[in-house]
Amino acid sequence: MSQAGQTFLTKELRLRILSAIVMIAVTLIVTWVGDFSFRMLCAGIGAAVFYEWLKMAKAHSTAPERQLSGLLMATAGIIVLMAPGGALSFVMVGALAVLALFAAPMLGSTRWNAVGLAYASLAALSLALLRGGEVEGLKTVVFVFVVVWATDIMAYFVGRTFGGPKLAPAISPGKTWSGALGGTVFALVFGMFAAFMMETRLPVGALLVLIVALSVASQAGDLFESWLKRRFQVKDSSKLIPGHGGVMDRVDGLVAASLLLYVIGAVLADPDRPALAFF
Repeated sequence: MSQAGQTFLTKELRLRILSAIVMIAVTLIVTWVGDFSFRMLCAGIGAAVFYEWLKMAKAHSTAPERQLSGLLMATAGIIVLMAPGGALSFVMVGALAVLALFAAPMLGSTRWNAVGLAYASLAALSLALLRGGEVEGLKTVVFVFVVVWATDIMAYFVGRTFGGPKLAPAISPGKTWSGALGGTVFALVFGMFAAFMMETRLPVGALLVLIVALSVASQAGDLFESWLKRRFQVKDSSKLIPGHGGVMDRVDGLVAASLLLYVIGAVLADPDRPALAFF
């Protein structure tokens, strides 16, 4: 590789690392503060994901489509900010997605906006409801962050180091089975450590199964976004984050993992306080 190419890669890597440090620091601080601040962060993530989805799908090219998208985004954001209760919140978002589904043909639009609204809103709601206002919610959100980040980071480095058979070459040619397995193994190590440090109420066997399920869900969410980008023929969901592409590129795994964790917590404990199932 030429000197210029090496310099570019070094600058790109530095930019990615700096952006990652800033994002992690801000996310953890807001997570610690919790309450309305954290719900604002969740609503902002949901809005950014919905915007990027529509941009990729080219589902907001006309004025009526943009107006509808803005109205849907604002309404979903209000639901996330208010978080009126687990079951009620999801019913409200579901009704909003159905409205978008039926409104699309009248505007000559695509139904992708309804799917994108559900995807973005479920991600934002799951995180907001997992956090709640109790210390158990703080521990639960930190736990899912640790599992997802360990999976994402270590899958990349293990895959680059060992290579081997591709995981899903038609969807994401860069991902390997070694990376997927390595990401899950490290997710187990860091996830178990974080859970026990925060005094989880889950037995060891259940915790092992939960971490593996969250790691697999995280990687499935990553593959789903890769499929979307191939479907719409784009490289990144956007360029909102320097060195990282779009918000969807950073939260695709978190979307799937947080939704799965919320569903498990809602079933085992309470739809309004799902974190009580884990801590």
